[in-house]
Amino acid sequence: MTAVLGNAPARLPVGVPARFRHLLAAEWIKLWSLRSTYWVLSAGALTVIGINVNSAASNADRLAHQQLPSEPPPGVSARPEPLFDPLHTAFVDPAWQLLMVIAATVGGIAVFGEYTSGLIRTTFTAVPDRQAVIAAKVTVVSGVMLTLGTLVSGTSFGVTQMLLREYGGLSLGDPGALRAVTAAALLAPLCALVGMAVGAVIRHAAGSIVAVIALLLLVPALFQGERYRWVKEIGNAMPFSAWERLVMNPERARDLGKYPLTSTEAWIVYGAWATAAVAIAVLVVRRRDV
Repeated sequence: MTAVLGNAPARLPVGVPARFRHLLAAEWIKLWSLRSTYWVLSAGALTVIGINVNSAASNADRLAHQQLPSEPPPGVSARPEPLFDPLHTAFVDPAWQLLMVIAATVGGIAVFGEYTSGLIRTTFTAVPDRQAVIAAKVTVVSGVMLTLGTLVSGTSFGVTQMLLREYGGLSLGDPGALRAVTAAALLAPLCALVGMAVGAVIRHAAGSIVAVIALLLLVPALFQGERYRWVKEIGNAMPFSAWERLVMNPERARDLGKYPLTSTEAWIVYGAWATAAVAIAVLVVRRRDV
C-alpha cells in the first residue's frame, strides 16, 4: 500500500494487501460520497416512472370518456378495442432515453471523475493492479444500476398495467411482458458500462457526457433508413434499437420492415456492447498513463 506525499509516492507498510472486497468497499464509498448521486438517481427514477404512468393514465382517461353505445351489437364487447399498445405505455421512448443518459453519466463519472480530480493517482499508487480497480468499478456500478433498472422497470410496468386493467392491461405472464421488463431493467447497467468505457477514453466530464449521448441516442437516429441494408444493420446494432425490439409487443412485431432485428439478435447486441465496453475500459486504463 502506498500514499502520495507531494509529487512523490511514499510506501507505507501495510500488513495485509488490499483484496477485491476492499476495492469493492472503496468504490462503493466513492460512488455514494457525492450527494449528486442520490439526487440524480432518485430524481431520474421518479421522472422515468412518472412519464410512463402519465402515459397510461392519459390513455385510460381517454378511453373512459369515449362514447359507448348503450346496447352494443351481439358478440361485440362493451369496451372499445384499445387504440394503443398497453405494453408500450410502460416503456415510452423519451422516458427510457432519459434513463440511458442518467445511467451512462453515472458510469462515466465513476471513471473520469477520478481522472479530473487527480484521485486516480492515489488509487493506482495504493493499488497498482489497474485491472482489479476497473473490475471493482464495473461490479459496483453495474450492481447499483441493475437495482435501479429493475426498480424502475418493475414499477413502471406494474403501475401502468394496473391503470389499464380495464382496457387491455397486461400481466407478466402475457407474451412479451417479462422479456420487456427484463430488457428495460438491463438497459441501465448496459448504458453505465458504455459510459465507463467512454469516460476511460476521453477522461473529460463534458466531452465524455456529450460523446456518450451521441453514441447511445444520436447515432441510432442516423441509421434508421431501409434504402441501404448496411445503414439499417448499423442501426440494428445499437443498444437503443435492441431495447426497442425487446420491449415491443409480439402482436406488433409482425411487420418490422425489410431488415428486421430479431429478439435473439437484440440480446446478442446487449451482450456484445457490455463485453466490449468492459474490455475497452480495462485496456485503456491499463495502457494509458494517468
